[in-house]
Amino acid sequence: MNEREIAEIRRRFRPDKSNITHIRGCYVNENREIVSQFDQSLALMPQEDAEKILTILKRTLSGTLEKNLMTITFETAQVVSGEEHRLLMDLRESALENQETVQAFFDKVIQAVSIQGNYLILLACDKYDVPYRSRDGQNNEDAASEVFSYFLCSICPVKMTKPALGYYVNENTFHNCSIDWLVSPPELGFLFPAFDDRSTNIYNALYYSRNAAENHPEFVQAVFQAPAPMPAQEQKETFGAILGQTLSQECSLEVMQTVHETLCTVIEEHKANREEVPLAVSKDTVKRVLTSCGVDPQRVQAFEEKYAEEFGEDASLSPKNLVDAGRLEVVTPSVKIQVSPQCGHMVESRVIDGVKYILIRADEGVQVNGVDVHIS
Repeated sequence: MNEREIAEIRRRFRPDKSNITHIRGCYVNENREIVSQFDQSLALMPQEDAEKILTILKRTLSGTLEKNLMTITFETAQVVSGEEHRLLMDLRESALENQETVQAFFDKVIQAVSIQGNYLILLACDKYDVPYRSRDGQNNEDAASEVFSYFLCSICPVKMTKPALGYYVNENTFHNCSIDWLVSPPELGFLFPAFDDRSTNIYNALYYSRNAAENHPEFVQAVFQAPAPMPAQEQKETFGAILGQTLSQECSLEVMQTVHETLCTVIEEHKANREEVPLAVSKDTVKRVLTSCGVDPQRVQAFEEKYAEEFGEDASLSPKNLVDAGRLEVVTPSVKIQVSPQCGHMVESRVIDGVKYILIRADEGVQVNGVDVHIS
């Protein structure tokens, strides 16, 4: 799914837009015991409560693509005869009405989720009459191209509020506010099936993790029987380690500046062109950059081999996971320098009288502790 397709489904989570009639779920305590289960009608809820529940569910489709939202792909054999895929299809086809199927899913999730404390498992099913979209991008609401039937799973921590002092206007007095349990935004979840090319794709699911550094591999393995995507933070750290190890003495400030600038340019161009296809780069992209910097061919080959070993031979990664597009960071044991990517050329390395320096061009506007200073 691309960003536009995700946004299209996100807009469904409003009382006047969705066909979600009820919410199923269960409340699990810290001992992995089901405290209660519920099947609640949205139509019988106060509108404010219904809107809050839909808002919580919608958060499962938030965040950055390939960082918080990742594609899980099923093998053909799984789709044909896999128990894990059959369970997801049964949930979808029964519109969450089959108690035995729902209970089997709850049991599987509870055994796999490693959230500390209490949490809710929420399930909602929707049927979307996908409007036909013309070449100019305009929707024709009267001409539906297909009905996209899907369900969303959200796993939300339930946390106790902290003691606080409240002011009661009507009484003109202060009182302690009662401690209560509140539902937090989802920690993880998924949408199945995927809405790829604005159509149903039962070979894919869209997986969500609130924390880009945590991918909850036990949950992914239990529900999808697939390896969990490498977390964005781990991708960045692994990519940096590969460059450092394979380039060795040739991993210079100038080389890293060029790699950073190239990936930032790719990100900016993709954004400016408003391309719908998710942004991704391969090892060949970085290979060309390293070659243009004059890096020894043997070290470039070593980079390729290590990249394939860590990420996969044909792996494509989001450049947003590999670099911080908002800054270039230079760190020494005692100093940290952060520079806008557009000003990366103002930082250079020099050896003066046998001493290594990081130099920053400072023509004007230099301040120390907020005070303008002059360099003479």
